[in-house]
Amino acid sequence: MHDRRKFERLSSNIRVELRHPSFGFIFGSTTDISDGGARVFVESAPMPPIGTEVEVRFTKAVGSINNEPVAMRVMHATKNTLGLMFLPR
Repeated sequence: MHDRRKFERLSSNIRVELRHPSFGFIFGSTTDISDGGARVFVESAPMPPIGTEVEVRFTKAVGSINNEPVAMRVMHATKNTLGLMFLPR
């Protein structure tokens, strides 16, 4: 099977806060990340539909990695995992 990915994925475990006006906040952590997006394991919460644009903040133990949230789109969703793609601002 041919891998269509443009960017190399790196294993990671970074805390994530997703925000959207219709559902508020969803919390989780990355399982991998690349220049194109991230796969996020979501703690028990309703999953946003595919195509939803969310604001994402990556956090560490103390403070955040990005002060301004980044725009991402839900590209796929399973039981408790989201595939998110970075969007240009």
